[in-house]
Amino acid sequence: MENRSNVTVFILLGLSQNKDIEILCFVLFLLCYIAIWMGNLLIMISITCSLLIDQPMYFFLNYLSLADLCYTSTVMPKLMTDLLKKRKTISYNNCMTQLFILHFLGGIEIFILTGMAYDRYVAICKPLHYAVIMNKQNCNMIIIACCTGGFIHSAGLCLLTIFLPFCGPNEIDHYFCDVYPLLKLACTDTYRIGVLVTVNSGLIALVIFVILMVSYFMIFYTIRAYPAECRTKALSTCSSHLTVVVLFFVPVFFIYIRPATTFPEDKVFALFYTIIAPLFNPLIYTLRNMEMKNALRKVWCQKPFLIGRQIN
Repeated sequence: MENRSNVTVFILLGLSQNKDIEILCFVLFLLCYIAIWMGNLLIMISITCSLLIDQPMYFFLNYLSLADLCYTSTVMPKLMTDLLKKRKTISYNNCMTQLFILHFLGGIEIFILTGMAYDRYVAICKPLHYAVIMNKQNCNMIIIACCTGGFIHSAGLCLLTIFLPFCGPNEIDHYFCDVYPLLKLACTDTYRIGVLVTVNSGLIALVIFVILMVSYFMIFYTIRAYPAECRTKALSTCSSHLTVVVLFFVPVFFIYIRPATTFPEDKVFALFYTIIAPLFNPLIYTLRNMEMKNALRKVWCQKPFLIGRQIN
């Protein structure tokens, strides 16, 4: 298909046209961005510098935190600088690049969450085979599969979008480049492409979510026979992961599981998986997980003391 676009720059309408609200959002998002970096770096360093890195669950959590940092950094710096500008623009090439990276990293996050659910399923439902199934080599293969799945998902969306003709108008009613707002601007019939986008994003997310829920149903059914102490520990880890899954998937469903249309509420729901989920993930995994709390204490409380003793 020949690309007949004459649009080289898109105008982002952003979150609000009120300058006072934009300044307030800038301050709020700046604090959130700092907290996202601090929280996720804290988890990554604590896992890497402790024995938790050898446990598959935390091995995956380490990569989830890295994906969160990269994902939110694809949106937040541009969003915050645009909040201080009167005219918010993004070039066609940068728009397509942002679209690819966002869906690539978003796909990786979804598949990592699936890998973490599989780890919990094997640990609780097949404990005798856990060490064999979730060995280091298989964990590395799961991460490679997550990256491959994210790439295929994102490349598919970009191939559907990049050849669309954009003749004007060039105003995107969003704060970043996403596929549905771009389809709305294309000067051609996008019905079939919209269906393919819905299948690529919404339907795949729904299938994965159903698989996750079935696996957790089996987990909760299995732990009924556990002693109270073991059941509490299993529920603590699983509930943390389940909370993150719901926080990430629900807004994704609202935006991508319907036909290719846009609503004003899309921008609010997009904040959940671009800012709120990466912000709360570290809190969810640290405040509800005893092993993570112990790792934080060992890494951040004991090391300075040991260094001080060595110096003396």
